Amino acid sequence: MKKLSDRLREQIEEKIATGKLLPGQHLDETELANEFGASRTPIREALIQLASAGLVQIRPRRGAVVSTVSPHEIVEMFEVMAELEAMCARLAARRMSAAEHAKLLEAHQACSSAYEARDPDEYYDRNEVFHQMIFAGSHNHFLAEQARALSRRLRPYRRLQLRVRDRMKHSFSEHDAVVKAIIDGDGQKAADFLRSHVAVQGQRFTDLVASLEAMSAVAA
Repeated sequence: MKKLSDRLREQIEEKIATGKLLPGQHLDETELANEFGASRTPIREALIQLASAGLVQIRPRRGAVVSTVSPHEIVEMFEVMAELEAMCARLAARRMSAAEHAKLLEAHQACSSAYEARDPDEYYDRNEVFHQMIFAGSHNHFLAEQARALSRRLRPYRRLQLRVRDRMKHSFSEHDAVVKAIIDGDGQKAADFLRSHVAVQGQRFTDLVASLEAMSAVAA
């Protein structure tokens, strides 16, 4: 059974990922304790965990705030994420079993249903499952753990991306190419397709910056 502080960390992280807690927003321990029906001690422990993951900043004598990350830093994180996911895809193309292929196809179809419903939040959830399956499909535990850790760090920004016009459509099409390459056992294509899918470049960068500026304006 998970410790209370671990469960609280997950709940606060989810509020950050979904934009209910915005970058720069103050995190009052008493308010959080009242919201979640907990004492301040496990709340404090949860915030320390989130700080170690980079999602929260704890400032001496001023308390905790949701981390604010510059566009340049976000692009750097996406660059690393793209390479980690490319490596996962390359290994998954060599190592995933037929049963895992079937589950990957199911996850891909679930993304399709969310896209057809034009539901970016549902698509994000299904998209996360899809990527997690590729991490696991690498059959490299250390690599998968590193990919999951950075993926958690990027959750708020990946969710923002899906709200850009036509991004869900392009995302699903890119998934399709990745799935086919993995099932065909073509590690190089799988890696190249997934790297391109994750990397933030060109118009996708400017769209993300515009979304971040809009989010910052709301927080202010």
